[in-house]
Amino acid sequence: MAGDAGGYGPGVRLGRANRRRGEVEAMIDGERRILCLTLGALAELETAFGADDLSDLAARFSSGRLRAGDLVCVMAAGLRGGGNCFSDEEVTAMSVDGGIPACARVAADLLEAAFTGPQTEAAPNPPQPQQHTSMPDKRSPGRS
Repeated sequence: MAGDAGGYGPGVRLGRANRRRGEVEAMIDGERRILCLTLGALAELETAFGADDLSDLAARFSSGRLRAGDLVCVMAAGLRGGGNCFSDEEVTAMSVDGGIPACARVAADLLEAAFTGPQTEAAPNPPQPQQHTSMPDKRSPGRS
């Protein structure tokens, strides 16, 4: 994929992230990084924010208001969930291509992927039954 990479910065080419697994890709300190809020990463966030459960965590983020410290926690948990080994302190010193707006977009994408899952066009449920046409009776005349 080419272009502005989902608002993460002009000229950034991304495309390794598997959105069906909740992965998000971002350019951080000039390197492409995969971030993902795995179950372990979500447990980290529950602890960091004192949330009782996932519903409480989702409610906290649904307001759309994040502090800088919130962004650090979400980005750090997402980086670790994506297989990157960085402490929260290391994340505070990192630079996301596109600045703070891009960092907020990455965090929002991570939270959306974790709490809403992949967005695909749904098939009708239940599927429409197939129409069967009557087959002509091929038995020979006189047989019943």
